Amino acid sequence: MDVPLWLALLAVGYLGVKLIRPPWWLIAVLLLGGFLIADSVLAPVVNGFVK
Repeated sequence: MDVPLWLALLAVGYLGVKLIRPPWWLIAVLLLGGFLIADSVLAPVVNGFVK
């Protein structure tokens, strides 16, 4: 069964927010940090960990 990455991330994110209930600022920091790292010189390093 092949599940698209975006669907898996959406499901894990939804369950994480529902079950763990992190503060809103933590979610914002993680999303913004991921967005900024994806467009920086650290992107190849992060890509190495993901693949």
